[in-house]
Amino acid sequence: MRIPADPDKQFFRAQKLVYDRLDDPYFSYSGPTSMGKSFVMRMFIKKQIMDGTRANFALLVPTKALINEVTSSIINDLKEMLAENNYRLVTSAGALALKEDHKFILVLTPERLLYLLISNPELNIDHLFIDEAHKISTKGSRSAFYYKVVDMLSRREKKPNIIFASPNIPNPEIYLKLIPDAEVQFEQNLRTTFTPVTQLKHLIDLPNQEILQYNSYTDNFTNVANLKETVSFIDILNIIGSEAQNIIYCSSTYKAVELAREFAETREPLDNKDLQTLSRDIKHEVHGDYYLANLITKGVAYHIGYLPSSIRMRIEELFKRNVIKTMFCTSTLVEGVNLPADNLFITHYKNGYSKLSPVDFKNLVGRVGRIEYNLYGNVFLARLEENVKKEDFISLLKEDVPEQKLSLVSELSKNQKKLIIRCLLEGNIELLRHPKNQSDENYELMRKFAIMLLRDIAKGNKSLVWQAFSPLLVEDTEAKIIEAFASKEEIPDDDISVSVDQTSNLTAAIVNGLKYPELDSKGNVDYSELIIFLEKLCRIFKWDVYESSTLGYESRDGSHGKLRWYAVILSQWIKGTGLSYIMEQSLEYKRQNRGSGVMINFKPVTYNDSLEHRNIVISDTLQVIENVILFSISNYFLRFSTEYKRYHQVDSFPNDWYEYVEYGTINPLSIMLQRNGFSRETSTFIRKNKDDYVVFTDTGDVKLRRSLLECGNISVHKEVKDVLYNVPELFIS
Repeated sequence: MRIPADPDKQFFRAQKLVYDRLDDPYFSYSGPTSMGKSFVMRMFIKKQIMDGTRANFALLVPTKALINEVTSSIINDLKEMLAENNYRLVTSAGALALKEDHKFILVLTPERLLYLLISNPELNIDHLFIDEAHKISTKGSRSAFYYKVVDMLSRREKKPNIIFASPNIPNPEIYLKLIPDAEVQFEQNLRTTFTPVTQLKHLIDLPNQEILQYNSYTDNFTNVANLKETVSFIDILNIIGSEAQNIIYCSSTYKAVELAREFAETREPLDNKDLQTLSRDIKHEVHGDYYLANLITKGVAYHIGYLPSSIRMRIEELFKRNVIKTMFCTSTLVEGVNLPADNLFITHYKNGYSKLSPVDFKNLVGRVGRIEYNLYGNVFLARLEENVKKEDFISLLKEDVPEQKLSLVSELSKNQKKLIIRCLLEGNIELLRHPKNQSDENYELMRKFAIMLLRDIAKGNKSLVWQAFSPLLVEDTEAKIIEAFASKEEIPDDDISVSVDQTSNLTAAIVNGLKYPELDSKGNVDYSELIIFLEKLCRIFKWDVYESSTLGYESRDGSHGKLRWYAVILSQWIKGTGLSYIMEQSLEYKRQNRGSGVMINFKPVTYNDSLEHRNIVISDTLQVIENVILFSISNYFLRFSTEYKRYHQVDSFPNDWYEYVEYGTINPLSIMLQRNGFSRETSTFIRKNKDDYVVFTDTGDVKLRRSLLECGNISVHKEVKDVLYNVPELFIS
């Protein structure tokens, strides 16, 4: 049971069973969250490299936050072995290492891997590991990217070994269906329920003033304490969690921040240098009014998806070191973030508007008690309000994870499939909503499957998506669809984010001279010109149809009010402006446009420049940067730049706003540093201190001094250590 890559340590039996199958052509396994599924994958990769294997590995993770965590873990596993064996870790399609002669360990989201495959079709992948594979079953539109990348790689002449890893599900073999022609057999999958972790589960019922303990063997609850009417959840948290590490799950960002502030009011600031330093850095990097900065001084934090990665990773590190003891979280915790905790408090059975699925609930519960940290923990279901149903909490606790279905089956109805085919027969990819109250999420998923189906029909590709529609493709349906789109100048490609109607509009606009707005030498853009350009993109890409809640959102007066606010943030982001200044610009915009308001508990409220409203704007701005600027706009700019280069027959061109958005700067040095693995924040730090840390060689190369390790900035220090292992040639003594 010894771990081949680390003989001083041993696998658990379940881990060893999985490890022995990771070199199979395809394999799917599931186990409890505490099993160490990702660890087993990393040990396999490490042993392959130790043995001198020359192969490219790809690990798919569902979020960018996990990219950072997994990358750091792999670097810690391998250290000098990376350079000794000529391997490079890659986390984006723009990494400079991809243009060099290396073998690669790719750690990417499905979207990033798709764009990497499109832009680097010759890149071979030998092993594909899909972590948190249950995301293929979720209703979110992002699940479609898994179908696409697996199908693309499976159809290559040299196919990769494909491994799926999922938490808690009873039928891991379901995901093998994504692989064309794979004969799903018992031997290709494994399910284990073994865990060395012991959990005690309780129900804190404040409305009924009692605490119950759950017995999983008898499936019953026993009263263990009665509460006084005056006892609050914060009181209980202070009692139970006073000397422990606590994670508190909340159903929304607003609630997480609210509870974190309420709890912090009962605590005194701690005399801890690390906390004081992080608090100061948050005030400097984000904003002086940001609630999080003051919470940190008391050993309290909140962990939400849109926090800057450098700050989020430092919070995680301090929590692992038991410096931060209490952390309030949203659904980001379900996504696989690996943190130790003695106590987990679940304050609601919902994630936003939706009820937690059994698999997400089990995944959440699995965050307490981890093999790497401690083998026991407490789970407290905390019913805080009368309108939170006790029965729903209890049923979630008792309910087994059902067999999973593919989102293609569970989230796409027969009527929706019929609608897609009817539209394609009409030569129309702009789908009607069905039903009329269809959620944006479901509409986007339906649309992506429609784009994939059209591509499959055009290429004669019998993918899993095509198979799902095949009963409805009677007689000459496919021939008629091909004929319906034959007159169109654009043909469907592998980019499932953009349809042929959008591409056709884009090509016509570029032919007619459309280009990015000009920037001056300092990176400034004329705001009115930027608005004109974005409004043109709005018409080209049909944002009012496809992005109606964000980029195409129409205010009551018919204007694109959100787009104007995004333009303010975008113009500052691309010139490399620090987050704190961007926050000030966003706040000033709100002061000048108070009617644009803020959302409190899902209700619009006129902006009043209070501390609460300022914090909402700061949070909203961080969220816009993460979800709109760096995801939506970045993807559309990527498509614009790709088509611009294709039409003008160039490999690159000046004033490429896709690069500026992707890297958050126009500065060549900052872009180069990020393409070598540094974050925007660290790249900015190095650029501002280039006289101390940057050397320009006689050959025109850029090198960094190893003295960066003594710069005194904790975030920079951590990144430098990782990049030093991954790109050692970038550094000189």
